[in-house]
Amino acid sequence: MDQLRALRVYTKVIAEGSFAGAARVLDLAPAVVTRAIADLEKHVGARLLNRSSRSLALTEIGEAYLKRATQILAELDDADALAGAASNTPKGTLRVLCPPAFAVHQLAKHLPRFHQLYPQIYLEVATPGPVDAADDNFDVSILSIGQQPLQGDFVVRPLACSSFIICAAPDYLARKGCPREPQELAGHQGLLPAVSAVRRELTLYRQTPILTPDAVNTVTLPLEPAVLSTTQIELILAAALAGLGLAGLPSFVAEQALRDGRLQRVLPEWRGTTLTLYAAMPTRKQVPVRTRAFVDFLVSTFGGQEADPWLTV
Repeated sequence: MDQLRALRVYTKVIAEGSFAGAARVLDLAPAVVTRAIADLEKHVGARLLNRSSRSLALTEIGEAYLKRATQILAELDDADALAGAASNTPKGTLRVLCPPAFAVHQLAKHLPRFHQLYPQIYLEVATPGPVDAADDNFDVSILSIGQQPLQGDFVVRPLACSSFIICAAPDYLARKGCPREPQELAGHQGLLPAVSAVRRELTLYRQTPILTPDAVNTVTLPLEPAVLSTTQIELILAAALAGLGLAGLPSFVAEQALRDGRLQRVLPEWRGTTLTLYAAMPTRKQVPVRTRAFVDFLVSTFGGQEADPWLTV
């Protein structure tokens, strides 16, 4: 039995709450996961998990064993990181979790410069969807957080903020007119994220050095649904470029289209909800030099401040 592998499988089964979940995360066949747990229980001579058709529960021995196994794996990861940090040259594979829109519109265009600086670092970037919590299966998680607090025990560094802004294609504004005040948004064709609260009410903030109560204006949209509502930011961008309507987009997504003149900002003195972007790393005593190099690069590239570098367009 590969005891180290079995320990990693065991901790992942508990973290995911199921054998199937652990198999997906570890990219293993479910039968392999089942066998690893069975071999581990045979090795220790005790049942670690109580299984039912609906759930898993740790036995008393299993709970104590999990605590020690987690410590052992953390120490091993620290040892690996220490060995890797002994080299002054950042190198190796770096696994990154990133929201799709940020990966496409911001991360990708800066990667050639990163590769020039660190030609021996190889990136594996996963973009499964929105990322609002760090994942310890990745070396770096790029988080996009709204009003909710940060979750989890991770080392976090701020990268930048990005506000939702209202944009539209010039031909749409030529046909439908350009709103001059927030109240004039009513009656326009809206392209909005698929959040029910957003569809009912839109809160806009006037861009002033200090946000005061009189700088907040709440606009109630028409009761009929938006002409397009979706969780896919890329789809909202594409529809806006095609002239379908007024779009609510993060500034980091709209930036290039605004520079090119393919989109025009509407109500430029106002902004919507603000997202805060972070780079998160698992809490470890030793962090590989390649991880530090990548995070430092992100902070340097995007400013490392709670400010929106894309609103200068």
